[in-house]
Amino acid sequence: MMEFALFRLPDGRAWLGEGPFTSLAAAPAGGGAFYVNDFDLSDPQPWKVPSKLHVITSESLPKAIHLNGSQKPRVTWAKPATEWFKMAFRRIRREVLAKKIEKMVPVLTETGTLVSGDPRRLLESVMNAPGNMWGYAHVTPKGGFLGATPELLFKSHGKNLETMALAGTAKPGQQEAFLNDVKEIEEHEIVVRFLCERLQTLGEVSREPRSLCQTAGLVHFQSQLSVKLSEETDPAQLVPLLHPTPAVGCLPRDEASLAKLREYRQQLKVPGFFGSPFGFIENDGTAHVVVAIRGIAWQGDTISLPSGCGIVGGSAFDHEWRELRLKREAVLRLLALHS
Repeated sequence: MMEFALFRLPDGRAWLGEGPFTSLAAAPAGGGAFYVNDFDLSDPQPWKVPSKLHVITSESLPKAIHLNGSQKPRVTWAKPATEWFKMAFRRIRREVLAKKIEKMVPVLTETGTLVSGDPRRLLESVMNAPGNMWGYAHVTPKGGFLGATPELLFKSHGKNLETMALAGTAKPGQQEAFLNDVKEIEEHEIVVRFLCERLQTLGEVSREPRSLCQTAGLVHFQSQLSVKLSEETDPAQLVPLLHPTPAVGCLPRDEASLAKLREYRQQLKVPGFFGSPFGFIENDGTAHVVVAIRGIAWQGDTISLPSGCGIVGGSAFDHEWRELRLKREAVLRLLALHS
């Protein structure tokens, strides 16, 4: 199979779309299409209609993508360099303290070399990810990306829209301290405030109390939000309204701050998929769009493993550096990716 896309819901239902794909600017009325774009939303036709669509399970996956007995990948990782990231951290923190920005999320990417095996084999782990995660993948003959994310950008059907704020991170077992961590709460509430302001333009917003989301070896603050839309809205219009949220982007989300964010992403060589919207629309018009984090990308023999951290006034470099490592380790565990 030359090109394919995959999307798995937390309830285990999953779809595999075979290329060649037809590209559309808006979601097709009959559904059955994937939403694939990069972080900068540079594809004006991000809805991809596959030439063949299969409902798949973890059992039927290997045959569906012709894994033919290939082995799980083995990767030699290079130690991530601190200096570029440290420089970005200092600059962003200076801007935050000067009240020019409220928050920004730089991304550190660890790179590795594929020694043996086939990265597509990792899709078996994606299909078996925990029940509070969404699985995603887009693979071409030259490379691809895949992962399992705990972060929903939105789910829409008719006049109902659901979304979440997922920000603030700790290790399991540190819940007590985490629940009262002023910096982590601030980071989370910035995202909630942004989402509420954006969503109020669409209809009546309700928020559930902040709770904990434990998934794949990490704990996050999570707030569920829902909107009764005043009118049905094309999911294609909802993406640019919400993406990027301050959970993966910046606040304020004006052109100057976004340009700075893009500049940092280029300097730090962040793969385009990381933090981007990825989704699927079902035949009944239910659209699921997630934030593509907790994943890897590959091109030829080069593997990229990105992780991001939110910088606010209370951020300290050592703490953020440790958080980045925890997130990358969580991805390696989740995908059972061995070095």
